[in-house]
Amino acid sequence: MTQRREFLKQAGLLSAISLMNPGLLLAAPSSLKVGLQLYTLRDYIGKDPKGVLAKVAKAGYQEVETYGYSKDKGFWGLSAKELKSALTANGLTTSAGHYGLDDFISGASQDSLKADIEAAKACGQTYVVVPSMDSKSLTKVDDLKRVAGKLNEAGRMCKAAGLKLAYHNHNFEFKPVDGTMLYDVLLKETDLALVDFEMDIYWVVRAGQDPLKLIAQHPKRFTMWHVKDMEKADPEHNTEIGAGTIDFKKIFQQASTSGVKHIFMEQEYFAMDAYKSITQSAAYIKKSLLS
Repeated sequence: MTQRREFLKQAGLLSAISLMNPGLLLAAPSSLKVGLQLYTLRDYIGKDPKGVLAKVAKAGYQEVETYGYSKDKGFWGLSAKELKSALTANGLTTSAGHYGLDDFISGASQDSLKADIEAAKACGQTYVVVPSMDSKSLTKVDDLKRVAGKLNEAGRMCKAAGLKLAYHNHNFEFKPVDGTMLYDVLLKETDLALVDFEMDIYWVVRAGQDPLKLIAQHPKRFTMWHVKDMEKADPEHNTEIGAGTIDFKKIFQQASTSGVKHIFMEQEYFAMDAYKSITQSAAYIKKSLLS
């Protein structure tokens, strides 16, 4: 009885708080780190990876998402262990990386995925992320289901290695194929225990979809976000977070429903100095979306 009274007391308190400030209980978790997808700095990182990482930390980021790994060249000339050391030296970590799984998805070979898993573990990542795929080969529903099956298979390999698999979207996933969409098939046909999703919010909006609706329909599936804003003058361009047309405040209020654990700012177009731009975005995320 005492426990029930305490529960009702707490419930009443929460209701009162929600009436006074409806957004308070929906705030994004303050434990989220401000991350950067390093593809944002693709014009610089290949020339001086260690120098770029130092500037990323100075700009206000706490973790990064990698891209472009190859077994021969590593991460921009750094081995996985060297990358981890460079990150540590700058107070950074990496929780995820984009790895090309085209060979695996096509059924050609498992070797590249095995190498990617080794690299991800060596630099301390949790997620192996599928960044994209060849959409030209997706012409019928069976093709979409085959891809979902391959993602489940890749997810099992990652799980066996102590990692997780995630899928990152663009906008082609929302184009109809035989009356359905690849994204719907992936969300339905992939195993929740094996495949997570990294929602690229910009591309969802660019495809004419609603991120809030997707989150509500598929709670806890979107464990990572790409936080990328849409320029007001030209929707095909990105801009600094908070300066565009996407209402990130509303989206971040649904962080708990989404199940998001990692957020990565990404920008592919700059109208100002790139380092000034990423610093501005990091400051907005910290002050306006996570505080």
